[in-house]
Amino acid sequence: MAVNNDPVAFPATPQAAKASYHHPCQWDAPLDPATLPAFFAEGARLHPDRTLVEFLGAQHSYSALFDEACRFAAGLIARGVAKGDRVGLFLPNVPMYISAYYGAMMADAVVVNFSPLYTVAELTHQVEDSGTKLLVTLDAASLLPTALEVLDTSALDTLIVGRLADMLPWYKGAALRTLGRSQIEGIPDRTDVQLWDDALTSRNYATELGDDWSDPLRLDPDDLALLQYTGGTTGTPKGAMLTHANLSSNAQQVDAIDPFDPHEDDIVLGALPLFHVFANTCVLNRTVLRGGTIIMLPRFVPKQVLAAIRRTKPTAFPGVPTMYQALLDHPDCAKTDFSAMKICISGGAPMPGPLRDKFEARAGVRLVEGYGLTESSGVVSVNPYRGLRKPGTIGQLLPQTRVILLDKEDPTKIVGVDEPGELAVAGPQIMKGYWNRPDAAKNSFAEHLGETWLRTGDVATVDTDGFIAIVDRLKDMIAVGGFKVFPSQVEHVIQDHPAVKEVLVIGAPDDYRGECVHAYVVLNEDFDTDESALCSWANERLGKHERLDKLVIREELPKTMIGKLDRKALRAEVQG
Repeated sequence: MAVNNDPVAFPATPQAAKASYHHPCQWDAPLDPATLPAFFAEGARLHPDRTLVEFLGAQHSYSALFDEACRFAAGLIARGVAKGDRVGLFLPNVPMYISAYYGAMMADAVVVNFSPLYTVAELTHQVEDSGTKLLVTLDAASLLPTALEVLDTSALDTLIVGRLADMLPWYKGAALRTLGRSQIEGIPDRTDVQLWDDALTSRNYATELGDDWSDPLRLDPDDLALLQYTGGTTGTPKGAMLTHANLSSNAQQVDAIDPFDPHEDDIVLGALPLFHVFANTCVLNRTVLRGGTIIMLPRFVPKQVLAAIRRTKPTAFPGVPTMYQALLDHPDCAKTDFSAMKICISGGAPMPGPLRDKFEARAGVRLVEGYGLTESSGVVSVNPYRGLRKPGTIGQLLPQTRVILLDKEDPTKIVGVDEPGELAVAGPQIMKGYWNRPDAAKNSFAEHLGETWLRTGDVATVDTDGFIAIVDRLKDMIAVGGFKVFPSQVEHVIQDHPAVKEVLVIGAPDDYRGECVHAYVVLNEDFDTDESALCSWANERLGKHERLDKLVIREELPKTMIGKLDRKALRAEVQG
């Protein structure tokens, strides 16, 4: 496939994509823009007794969780929840998340995901911004007091609380009930707080609803299904409006590139938080579509993840780079058998080459890098699970996804795919826009070639095989004496030093050049070096304008809620 500087979309035609597409499906593979509850209903019909969720030893089947989702939907309808009403989920990874997620959608409500790490202020802001009136949470000391305070100080009018002990094996549940008395005072007895079990209708009503809920509720694939807030890396978090068709298409796109036999065991280790769009698509929706099993963990704890791998033999593990580093750093990694794993997928942040090589050597499983955004329902591209891959790239586009590269200075112009430009994406997984933020939506889309394209803010190139390489983010570029320096390129050089475990590069004000380059590094435990020596080593390998004015060795670097290195937080910390 020839690549040139003509300002066209990539791929220009399905035939052009087929010439070098390395996923096990064609780029124009058909997709069914169904509703998410339709996938769930089909899974419960085809394999009702199959385990959908294994949670700390407890088995939860497709039929049991589908029935619970129907009962929750019927309960919402009975309390007057109508089409488009917001139902918030303030939950860690627990089985009732699935029932609440799909159940709210069955009632034609819009799900709003909230991170269980949010403070009262953060949760209040997003509850108010989204218009959430009903919130589902858990009787955990880290969640319930926060939710109650938000209930008392915001427009939220109902809190539904589940009991963690009810989702565990009986012996663990009994132990937790005993321990729990000393951990939290309990669920208060008040009219605006309801137990999860009491929010579900009777089984007869739910079964009736479950037989044919789609007709009476008139669910439409183009209806809004999820309000997913961005991570806020470039400002105040915004609510991306994702439809059923967006989310179901992305689940099918991810499933379509999977080369493994769907009739074999499909067991996904779910340590990524389901409130995050990466896990929502790659752990939850894709697995339900495929009829697989989720080994669900409340949160990422390396020792617990490694124990779960030894106990349950998962076949796939989606994670972020810091998760893979943490597994390698844990002493239990050496005694963990990864042989059942077919694939590991990294997203959310660039995967350092040395980390990828080290994990693959230890685990004996292929680790591929992918790319996506909240605004794209989770995934845009990924390296093939088998055959040709190109480390350092974000792989090839998912089926029915196209990109153009915009001029970095003037987004009204398109540049050739073999020169750096801002990556802009079109496809069935792209959001409708931002909730209540027409200004932000306007700046996030571009009109070209008769189509609407999502501007990602990432600078990229596309090679002759259709593999995309991210150069950096537009907003992260450092202007040194009129020259553009990409932090990720500098980080890539520093990461090659065997002593370096993690690194972030930011710009710092400079009276003469405008900005200069500063690096912040965490060292591997087995290596020792000093800041001066490491800075000199890096500068010998960097270009003139990329060279470091300062390198600082730290005990740790700030990370986001899902474990990504957080450049924005570092910049705020260092520069005030």
